[in-house]
Amino acid sequence: MIREIETVTLLRMAALAALVFTSSAEAAEMAFFVKNLRKQAIAVELFSRDRETVWPGNDKVFLIDPGSQKSVPLSCNQGEHICYGAWVDGDDSVSAGVGPDNEQPCDTCCFICMEHTTETIDLVP
Repeated sequence: MIREIETVTLLRMAALAALVFTSSAEAAEMAFFVKNLRKQAIAVELFSRDRETVWPGNDKVFLIDPGSQKSVPLSCNQGEHICYGAWVDGDDSVSAGVGPDNEQPCDTCCFICMEHTTETIDLVP
């Protein structure tokens, strides 16, 4: 009976250890500093390439007025690839990055999530 209890206890401890070591990716806080150098307002979304997550999410966008800038803090998974999509507010045919639907190819518009970092995005004419 004691041996059975020891075996069950060891199995539970092994299962707990497995859960601890297979937990989800470590969360990180980072920011994007977006500068709108265009003469039109720009809508921006950030897309994860590693999971189905969009910032700000819920069918909302970060709206950046002409000639202004905005700091966009976000919580992401350490090492996650995050790409930006930007377009002229009201005319998504004029876009940058991966575009409004995260469908455009882009080699220079993706960043890696790292704790306490800030990436700069310059939206030029």
